[in-house]
Parts: sequence; C-alpha cells; structure tokens
Amino acid sequence: MTDPTVLIVILNYRTPELTLNAAAAALADSENLRADLVIVDNDSQDGSYRLISETIAREGWDVNDRVRLIDSGRNGGFGAGNNVGIRAGMADGSRPDFVYLLNSDAWPDPGAIATLLDFMRANPAAGLAGSRVRGEDGSEHQTAFRFPSIASEFESSARTGVFSRLLARHIVPLPSYDEATQVDWVAGASVMMRMTMLDEIGLFDETFFLYFEETELCHRAARAGWECWYVPDSRIVHIGSVSTGMKAWSRTPSYWFDSRQHYFIKTRGRAYWAVATLAHIAGGTVWGLRRLLLNSPRVDPPGFQRDLIAHGTKHLVRSPGAAGPSASRTLKDRK
Repeated sequence: MTDPTVLIVILNYRTPELTLNAAAAALADSENLRADLVIVDNDSQDGSYRLISETIAREGWDVNDRVRLIDSGRNGGFGAGNNVGIRAGMADGSRPDFVYLLNSDAWPDPGAIATLLDFMRANPAAGLAGSRVRGEDGSEHQTAFRFPSIASEFESSARTGVFSRLLARHIVPLPSYDEATQVDWVAGASVMMRMTMLDEIGLFDETFFLYFEETELCHRAARAGWECWYVPDSRIVHIGSVSTGMKAWSRTPSYWFDSRQHYFIKTRGRAYWAVATLAHIAGGTVWGLRRLLLNSPRVDPPGFQRDLIAHGTKHLVRSPGAAGPSASRTLKDRK
C-alpha cells in the first residue's frame, strides 16, 4: 500500500525568521513522510519574500522542489493565503492526500505530523485533526472548542460563575483532553485536513479575513458528515498572535466584528446573529457592572462593548459587506 502524500502549508505575514524556523521544524518532522512544503508569503512587502527565498536556496530546501515559496499577490487574510498554498498541490502537480497547516510561529515536536497522519488514516470519517498546543513557557493553549451559540455569547461575555455553571454545556473552550476526542472545531495553528473532505466542502471561505474561518470550515465539514478530532499525542509549541498583534490590541479591529457576523449569518442566519449579538451585549453589561462593584481589571480591549453595539446597529439596517478588502488594508497598515 502506497504511503499517502502530505502537503504542508505555512503562511507568512511579516514574520520571516519565525516562518523559517517553523519550516525547518516541519521539514525535520516530515523527513520520513511523502511530504512537500509550501510557504505562502501573504504580500508582506517587508523583504520577507527575498529573505525566505534566499534561505531556501542556501539550505538546499529547493532540491526536487521539496520546499516552494509562493507570493500570494495580495493579503487576503488567513484563509485566502492558505487556500493559495492548498491549490498549489504537490510539487509533481498531483493533489495531496492530506493537507497540514502550520502557523508561522509554531513548531511541531518530533512525531507531531506523523501522529496526526496516522490518526487520520486509522479514522476514515475524520476530516480534520488538531494538535495539543503549548506556549514557549509550557502553558497549555486552548485549541479544542464547541461551536459558538447564543448561550455561549452570553456566558463568555458575562464572565460570572453562576451563569457559567448554568450554561456549562454551551461554553466554547473545551478541556485539554488526554485522549483523542471528537470536538466541534480545532484551532488552525496545527491541523491536518483530508483532501477528499476539502474536495467535497470547499476550501476556506475567503470572506473571512482573520478569525472564525477555521470555525466555519469545521462547521461546514460537520454538516457534510465529517468528524473533527483533538489529538493530544500530537504536540506543538506556539507563540500566538505574532502576525495579528492580538495580544497588544488597543482596539478590536473591524475585521473581527465582520468575521464574527459573517460566521453567525452563514451558519445560523441573520436573525440568529442579531440575537447572539444582543446576548453578547447583555453579558457584557453584566460584566461591566461586576467590574464597577469589584474594581476588577479590564479584560476586553478598550471600547469593545461600544464597538460591538455600533457594528451591530450599523449592519442591522443594511446588508453586510465583505470583510476582506477593508480588513486587508487595516492589517497592512499595522507595523
């Protein structure tokens, strides 16, 4: 029986050194697999393409096209950039059996990729499988989730024990299981996807610029009967939010609200999105009152509640536009 082929895709946006580290780790971990690696530069315009290209040649990674570098030509966001890599296929022009996505600021432990591949081969109903993720300090990162809902929107914004206990079955983040567990969706930092599933349901929805794109893809997969699994024996290290700067947001960017809106409308309908937004606002009001009473520190970026209300009000009175172009300009302007 012929071993399956794996296409590894790493998306770079102004993180060339991290991307090259991720590529080196992925190459080492896939040495015994029938794997090709594609690096997609998402229109960084900061010298990334030149630096990565020179390193590929210097390290000899381009022998037999084992590693290819592609210029996306535009910064269409996470999903669009990864779609460029997936559509590139294997170096010989064939379609891969599996696609493995690895963030540019992530590094697989030895055996991480093979573990996902073995799991997918042993479980033909699995369309996606994600890794256990930890930070550089060893802290566990949340990577297994339930699909968002009206109840979860209220619970996550209220941040109040009594509501979290009452709505426990709706909390989006799931525990870090020690055994492979079927979940609703997994984070895209390290995920293996079956190509036959992608052929059936399509690639990432490029309306999303950043955030919710892997959630929607997993939702689409579930509707088509494919399973999504969290596989903790596959382990990676992930810094997180390097390209997006999420940890240092002084204001939530418009593309986050656009992506959240598009997810709810596409998966549940416009009325559901409106009620989910009201639920989030209501929960946020509960949290705001608790903050005042307890003098608790701020959790959301400044102005989040006000921005959510403004975004919801604006889009309730007109048809929502695509998130991509305006969001792309927003991120390109970031340094």
